[in-house]
Amino acid sequence: MMRPAARLILFCATVLMATALPARAQFTPRSLNDPATGEQFHIEASAGLWFPSTEMSVSSEALGIQGSDIDFKKDLGLTNHTFKTLALTLRPGRKHKLRYQYLPQTYEQEATPSRDIIFQGIRYRASLPVNSQLYWKTHRFSYEYDVVARNWGFVGFMLEAKYTDVLAALQSPIDSEYIHAKAPVPGIGGIGRYYVTPNIAITGELSGFRLTDIKVPSKPQKVSGHYGELDIYGTLNFTNNFGVQAGYRDLNLGYRLVKNDIPTDTGSFIVKGIYLNAVARF
Repeated sequence: MMRPAARLILFCATVLMATALPARAQFTPRSLNDPATGEQFHIEASAGLWFPSTEMSVSSEALGIQGSDIDFKKDLGLTNHTFKTLALTLRPGRKHKLRYQYLPQTYEQEATPSRDIIFQGIRYRASLPVNSQLYWKTHRFSYEYDVVARNWGFVGFMLEAKYTDVLAALQSPIDSEYIHAKAPVPGIGGIGRYYVTPNIAITGELSGFRLTDIKVPSKPQKVSGHYGELDIYGTLNFTNNFGVQAGYRDLNLGYRLVKNDIPTDTGSFIVKGIYLNAVARF
């Protein structure tokens, strides 16, 4: 049986095709100063639902005891969830955009691990149930400049800062521990949009950043990390002020802390899947 999310995507695709066909049949050339539907705005807001799959793992050393590489799905019973998303774009000029995106993720689960796991110097026995939580909030601030901006679409680049806040916690009947990491991460990327008809656009954007063996001030430690985000989506604009989007987002974050050439803390967080948004413009 087809999942509800898949049925919804199929419905949106059918609407896009049904709208595109008459649009092509009735299309007449526009004037040079007639932007595509949806490209005349100063403020754009979108909100929707994201249906991602996850691959997440952490390892954390403490008291000189090396931690286990803990898989949140296999070891702790994490399951996929649906999340709400929010984005805002301010457009002071045709080629300039200031963008904000908020992606909150919360995972809470209980499981009995099939093996002993060590986290923050504490051994969690395979025979005991473990409650675990993973809270991951991402604030993304971007400046976009469209090098080419035409009625058919645009091509540009982005400069951004992604503020990531991750907390992972484990509790058993014997003990509990957690790790908490948060930091701003700079990034750079590119974006392009093409209008296949005057009211249907395909957009793709890719951004990311990588750090390698950066010395931690006043500590005998080095940190490496990366993040990357791929976003591909289609937009159907009913009017200049309202539209809907269906897309696919792939978010990849990782870090490694090394002390005396030995990795002490690592984390890998991969979240990817389809999403659906409603878009309003003013």
